[in-house]
Amino acid sequence: MQRIERLRLVIRGAVQGVGFRPFVYRLAVELELQGWVGNSAGGVTVEVEGDSAQHELFRRRLAAEKPANASIYSLEIVHLDPAGYSGFQIKESSGGPKTTIILPDI
Repeated sequence: MQRIERLRLVIRGAVQGVGFRPFVYRLAVELELQGWVGNSAGGVTVEVEGDSAQHELFRRRLAAEKPANASIYSLEIVHLDPAGYSGFQIKESSGGPKTTIILPDI
């Protein structure tokens, strides 16, 4: 049995207004990961729970299959204790000063 781990990914770049959150949602659901994705002042934040193989595949596909108009400038990963998420959801955007590039919806 694989050990469940939780990762927090903070993704900075041109990742808002380009369909990035729905892309992350579809990818996480396809890979049977639990957690959430949401816009934040610094870009997009994702928390995923799953085993290490799922996490590795998620990170590889995140970069390789991102929306055409998205650009990832940095990816910060923090390992956390599991939270026991059930399902995957898109969270509402959080407030705060914007420090990311925001493109218009296409």
